[in-house]
Amino acid sequence: MKKINLKPSFKDERGEIIDLLEENINAITLITFKKGSVRANHYHKKTIQWNYLISGKVLIRTQKHGKKHIDLIMNPRDFVVSNANENHALKGLEDSTLLVFTKGPRSGKEYESDTFRLEKPLIN
Repeated sequence: MKKINLKPSFKDERGEIIDLLEENINAITLITFKKGSVRANHYHKKTIQWNYLISGKVLIRTQKHGKKHIDLIMNPRDFVVSNANENHALKGLEDSTLLVFTKGPRSGKEYESDTFRLEKPLIN
């Protein structure tokens, strides 16, 4: 997991323009969380996910195979990448809305083809 520090590409009296991602992606997914709900508890062998929190507060926990897990509290406008072969789970600490940008076979009908559930959840 890596937190990405976003900087405006352009800024004037009207506001800012921030490029979130300069990658070829396969899907953009909107995910909502009710406070206390847990999502993911899996990993992808080929897929990279960039997570951008629109609103709320989310705990993201990641773990590289054989290593200790890492926790990060995401606040609005935080941008975090989960790499391939990195276990990840998210918990809504508040009602929250998250955008996920995906590179790899993780969207639509392909979702299950590269989603591997963890036998022992990172977050219960």
